[in-house]
Amino acid sequence: MSLSYIWIFILLLTAGTPVVFALLVGPGVSLMIDGNEVFFSALLNRLFSGMNSFPLMAVPFFILAGELMNQGGITQSIVRFCKTLIGHYRGGLAQVNILSSVLFAGLSGSAVADTSALGKMLIPAMEQNGYSRRFAAAVTAASSVIGPIIPPSGIMILYAFIMNVSVAGMFLAGILPGLMICIGLMIVTNRIAKKRNYPIANKKASWSERGSAFKVSFLPLLTPVILLGGIIAGVFTPTEAAAVAVGYAFIVTLFITNTLKITQLPLILVNAAVQSGTILLLVGSAVTFAWIITVSGLADSLATNIMQITSNVLLLLLIINLFLFAIGMFLDAGPAILILGPVLAPIFISLGIDPLHFAVIMCVNLTVGLATPPMGLVLFVAASVSGEKTENIALEMLPFLAVEALVIFIITYFPAVTMTLPRLFGFA
Repeated sequence: MSLSYIWIFILLLTAGTPVVFALLVGPGVSLMIDGNEVFFSALLNRLFSGMNSFPLMAVPFFILAGELMNQGGITQSIVRFCKTLIGHYRGGLAQVNILSSVLFAGLSGSAVADTSALGKMLIPAMEQNGYSRRFAAAVTAASSVIGPIIPPSGIMILYAFIMNVSVAGMFLAGILPGLMICIGLMIVTNRIAKKRNYPIANKKASWSERGSAFKVSFLPLLTPVILLGGIIAGVFTPTEAAAVAVGYAFIVTLFITNTLKITQLPLILVNAAVQSGTILLLVGSAVTFAWIITVSGLADSLATNIMQITSNVLLLLLIINLFLFAIGMFLDAGPAILILGPVLAPIFISLGIDPLHFAVIMCVNLTVGLATPPMGLVLFVAASVSGEKTENIALEMLPFLAVEALVIFIITYFPAVTMTLPRLFGFA
């Protein structure tokens, strides 16, 4: 089989064709060119089997749970709680933005949802308090990549599905890298805030005010604890945990906090269904594309060529990180993981890299790519929410991207950062 499908795929992407169609049309046209129409039925079977998976049911459930929490006003309570903790520091609203992303990550696991929900609330508030609009948008976009790193994470579920890696192990492995990015972004924000004399958001809150804000946020913030605790303890599988998240979010927002109305449910269900359908179709098409890569022999050829560059594992890790960072600038994290995971992971596993370690390297790297130009989806969402040009946001983000690149370097060359928690709980 020729490699014409690769060039067709690249051409379609360059022309602005949606990724899903580029992934399907490329192999389809290539089979016609090669006179292999007999494989069309196999192509369709792969498309269906790529979506027909019990573990993948976790994705729409987590999306629905995030929608329920977001529409139920949970975002506002998280922001208020963060303000009572760190709002009194210089550049307090920017710091609140970052910390809110960490807490919101435990509810949605989506960088786009984080940017949209927090951006609509915090970008106008930051601008009114003396921050430049581009800085407010940059902080929102940079911190939102924490969403798919700290559990629950849709991207990690996709990787675990395609590469047969423990979901619970990946969730545990993502906690420390996510917190490291948070701390790094806060340090950089503090330096910038002092240099530009950004304002203090509010006076230091009393412990009673903090306690009151925490009480309102407690039940939503308990979500990741219940999910991760249940998975680790073996009470339920990751897919069942996603269903538990939906039930828990429904009960909390509708009956306990009373922040969700029954009339909002149809719109929430429609939004979750549209997002889920898009992702599952993307998964199916990416699995099909990955199958074509394997059948055509490209995977083996690429593995051989990579091994010929150098036998030094540390240098190969540097090269693959640069490659993934470049891919992340043009391709969304989901398709990139589904296409490249089956190609790259076996190479590095054969070199002695732990499957879980490489999984986190790949997921974090491609997640950061969501916020990098020219095709970073988070960057576009931040531009849409703020009304600022993407190039201005991208320039303002450079110090934050440097921090995230440093974290990628640390987790790559110091495996203990990602592997300690999974090992403690017996997942590595």
